[in-house]
Amino acid sequence: MKVMGFAGWSGSGKTTLVEQVIGVLTARGYVVSLVKHAHHSFDIDHAGKDSWRHRQAGCREVMISSDQRWSLTRELRGAPEATLDELLDQLGPCDVVLVEGFKRAEIPKIEVHRAVVTEPLLFPEDGRIVAVATDTEVSTTLPTLDINDPEAVADFVVGYLAL
Repeated sequence: MKVMGFAGWSGSGKTTLVEQVIGVLTARGYVVSLVKHAHHSFDIDHAGKDSWRHRQAGCREVMISSDQRWSLTRELRGAPEATLDELLDQLGPCDVVLVEGFKRAEIPKIEVHRAVVTEPLLFPEDGRIVAVATDTEVSTTLPTLDINDPEAVADFVVGYLAL
């Protein structure tokens, strides 16, 4: 399984860029999956729905299925957060997995940076960052990519991972 991460501070444009790169890669015929890290409680279920009620009643896992999709929700109920490797093991076959977040993961990552973000760049402290997608000048020997050119970012992913 080939994996490329996208890391950056909140407000850097990670989600927008990843969404655009997914569109480019899928249009080129690649099967793309995504793992996104959330730093807060989140819910994909809605209060009052059957699956929500079953989860609230104590189910550890609730699977919902239709003719369009299926989804599995697992409640950790005090267990440790899953590692990226554990999450990747849950995915079906694909050409590439894009990972949004997981700043500290031991995978190749593209740092996403916008001039409006005031936090320090990540690449000087993270040797797993292989490129920087940005809208400003960045002093680095790493490849710099135009954050507003998802085709070029997708080209980099394809080349770097030898897809």
